[in-house]
Amino acid sequence: MKVFFKLLQIAIIALPLLAMRADKPLRVVFFGDSITQAGVSPTGYITKVGEMLKSKGQEGQYELIGAGIGGNKVYDLYLRLEDDVLAKKPDVVFIYVGINDVWHKASSGTGTDPDKYVKFYEALIKKLKAQNIRVIVCTPTVIGERNDNSNQQDGDLNQYSKLIREIATRNNLQLLDLRKHFLDYLAKNNPENKEKGVLTSDRVHLTEAGNQFLAEKMLEALEQK
Repeated sequence: MKVFFKLLQIAIIALPLLAMRADKPLRVVFFGDSITQAGVSPTGYITKVGEMLKSKGQEGQYELIGAGIGGNKVYDLYLRLEDDVLAKKPDVVFIYVGINDVWHKASSGTGTDPDKYVKFYEALIKKLKAQNIRVIVCTPTVIGERNDNSNQQDGDLNQYSKLIREIATRNNLQLLDLRKHFLDYLAKNNPENKEKGVLTSDRVHLTEAGNQFLAEKMLEALEQK
């Protein structure tokens, strides 16, 4: 009987704690560059993810945090991982970086070579996985919206996207193939083969339609079991 009452006391203490843990919203960090920095603006993709969750009555189930800084490359993310991500104790982290690693090669000669890109990316993943954080890796999207593979950086973006796919497979991680999603969309919705103005305002940063499209893909990935 004493054992029974002891177990009952433990249950009385433990059950409310378990209930509190179950009711805790899933904390999601979006980790990236200027596209993600703009994601928390009124028309940004992170804001739109929140709006879609609200429309489904699920806003209380998630806490969305933007951790984007303009101009960041993969090693910048590595350097600020502790303060901007791990300190927030997230349950899920989207890593969406690569545009500047490619773009800055041509614009300023300060891009990231493929081997260094992979090393820093996998170092990020190692630290996140050590904290039992669910990691979703994203391929870089576009630098120019022409749909005939004639944008200057298409070759590099395809290469770096292939590297991300390989990283996802090697580390058994969820992949969100944004590069493929954007190219498929532009193949159908850019009949004039415009360089910008469909999903992006300047070949890279997103229009409101681009933010909506990205938000839909992010939410689909987040809700995958």
